[in-house]
Amino acid sequence: MKASLIMIGTEITRGIIQDRHGILLSRELTHLGVHVSEIISLPDDGTIGPVLKAVMKSSDIIIITGGLGPTSDDMTRNVIAESAGVPLVRDEGCWDFLYGKLGEKAFGANEKQAYIPEGFIAIPNRNGTAPGFYGYGGNTLLISLPGPPREMEPMLYESVLPLIREKLDLPEAERDEYSSFITAEAKLEELYEEADPSLEWGTRFQDYRISLYVSGSTAEKRNAAIARLRAMVGEDRIVDGDKEPLDLLIDALKAHDATIGCAESCSGGMASMLLTQRAGSSSFMLGSVTSYAPSVKHSVLGVSNDIIGKYGTVSAQCAEAMAEGAVSVIGSDYAFSITGVAGPDKSEGKDVGTVFLGFAGKGRKTETASISFSSWGRDSIRKRSSVAAFILMAAYINGRSPSEIASGWRFL
Repeated sequence: MKASLIMIGTEITRGIIQDRHGILLSRELTHLGVHVSEIISLPDDGTIGPVLKAVMKSSDIIIITGGLGPTSDDMTRNVIAESAGVPLVRDEGCWDFLYGKLGEKAFGANEKQAYIPEGFIAIPNRNGTAPGFYGYGGNTLLISLPGPPREMEPMLYESVLPLIREKLDLPEAERDEYSSFITAEAKLEELYEEADPSLEWGTRFQDYRISLYVSGSTAEKRNAAIARLRAMVGEDRIVDGDKEPLDLLIDALKAHDATIGCAESCSGGMASMLLTQRAGSSSFMLGSVTSYAPSVKHSVLGVSNDIIGKYGTVSAQCAEAMAEGAVSVIGSDYAFSITGVAGPDKSEGKDVGTVFLGFAGKGRKTETASISFSSWGRDSIRKRSSVAAFILMAAYINGRSPSEIASGWRFL
């Protein structure tokens, strides 16, 4: 089987963003035994028309990403329908989904997202409004997916790869899924090749984690490789299944019927923002204090001026006092604190990426953890600080020591 990949996006052809889809798709198709003969990048200007017709003459499978939105320059669906020799028709299942998401806003320009080529089958998009679709143009299987990675990648793994396996009459692959936290994707790829290069490894980057897939050989061999990988990065950094780091904390809170609060400095409220994004979070999230200035740490959280003067605000002592102050002020069962240096410059003589986390609970001894993150910019440090706080807070609630766990973490 020969496949061609067509990536639609003016941002790609102008060099504004890098094409990651072509790499991911070609790797996964190669694992299935499909030969990828070409990867083509095209702008959103309709030039896909003649290119698609030419490529259909030599390809068994064509996967197209991008150009499925509601704007006038999103013409992928029209071109595919024309190339397949069929009209565009409104798929009622897609329309119901779109209307359920957008309400009255589904009418007008957005309505075109519910249209697919006649005879094609829609691919559900749980992270966006534009469904994908697949069908045949002559003897060529045409698969069209939206461009945003958070939409395209789940659709690839959940729908497209199983579809191609079925078309090729391949047995269902035994594939294990894990969630990896904090480790950079490039480093993770380096480490899993060290853990066992004979296995098939795949990664999918997401905002606060990396989905890790392992297939090949036996379950015993895959489990052994994951155990080696976990030992390399440290406890709780790779967990079974499809999990967000926040899920670990929420699971612990629900298991103990407990409430949480937080006190943030360098993370600027990011952790509390993530906590309150979840539906039903009011049942466990009581409140937060974004204590960016030393005066707020003192006046609101009760961090003594002696601690601030002697140890500084970026210190284990300050993190401890912030967490205890949050429990007292907010009245939650547990609270965590985040204080550190997000950059771009050093602060209080401490390097960028230095972060202290505090963990307190009613009737519990307060603990702190010190972490030194690699500096990839302010936003990255804020994100990784929040992720680390969720992981270690969950461990603390479950009776484990955050300081001991964090002391074994590597590749941060």
